[in-house]
Amino acid sequence: MAVLTPQRSAPGSGAPQRESRRLGFSQRLGRWDVKLSPYLYISPFFILFAITGLFPLGYTAFVSVHEWSLLGGQGDFIGLQNFADVLAHPTFWKSLVNTLSIFVFSSIPQVIIAITIAALLDQNLRSATFWRMGVLIPYVVAPVAVSLIFGRLFADQYGLINSVLNTIGLDSIAWHGDRIASHVAIATMVNYRWMGYNALIFLAAMQAVPRDLYEAAVIDGAGRVRQFFSITVPQIRATIIFVVITSTIGGLQIFDEVRLFDATGLGGPDRNWMTTVVFLYDTAWGNQHSLGRASAVAWLLFLLIVVIGLVNFLVTQRISSAGPTKKSKRKSNTGGNS
Repeated sequence: MAVLTPQRSAPGSGAPQRESRRLGFSQRLGRWDVKLSPYLYISPFFILFAITGLFPLGYTAFVSVHEWSLLGGQGDFIGLQNFADVLAHPTFWKSLVNTLSIFVFSSIPQVIIAITIAALLDQNLRSATFWRMGVLIPYVVAPVAVSLIFGRLFADQYGLINSVLNTIGLDSIAWHGDRIASHVAIATMVNYRWMGYNALIFLAAMQAVPRDLYEAAVIDGAGRVRQFFSITVPQIRATIIFVVITSTIGGLQIFDEVRLFDATGLGGPDRNWMTTVVFLYDTAWGNQHSLGRASAVAWLLFLLIVVIGLVNFLVTQRISSAGPTKKSKRKSNTGGNS
């Protein structure tokens, strides 16, 4: 409880002067509650992130600079020797090229098709909820089931894809023999699983676009395609950047589809579709049994994801901000001439 003190007049002045009063315990507690409660509410996320994210990242960095085997455990400190051994391994560079190739075949078509599906679902469709939930079914299916099904579809001898190609007069494709063909097959699995998920993210952003903009565009005579590129795409720029970055991170961490594409799960006899994550798995649990080198591979992949993610962010942000700038310049030029 606050203790009030009587007011006293300052010497030489007629106005009374109020002395400072002492705050009670409940008021002090209320002030601390206002200041600290927001941080307490969000602290569980940061605590879990520190335990499941930052600690493994730091511990992996610690393991990567030691000679650390699967059976023997921690060995001597060797500095950056694990990184040098990984960079000198030809299979690592082949897996890195495979990862980037599969990433290009999966992420770019995935974003384009997802935003197209979202634009179609944003129209006035009958049973709209059914169609919107239907595109999410591939995401619910287990990755193992998707890989097994598509592994049969892209089989070399009895696959459905080759049967269709033979029916229309085209030659069969060695999906497990040709390097690019295997990348296309694995990218198809990734696109099938994630297109519906990204489409719903785009759909949520499209439904937040004010409908007055579309009504004004219809009055001006703009068609559906012009409305899409002039209204929809500029209004969902932030969502596009988010989906591009998340697709980049996911595309560089492909594991399940590659692991189950053949019987051995190591990218074929020539490692034609071995990704960097599969190479990491083989380094740690396969023939090498070296957790130190596997940790070095993990850190190299982490740095690659950070670099490509930043490049994607800067490029998409630059592209998204270039359109309005040009339009504003044109308007200012026409206004100045008139």
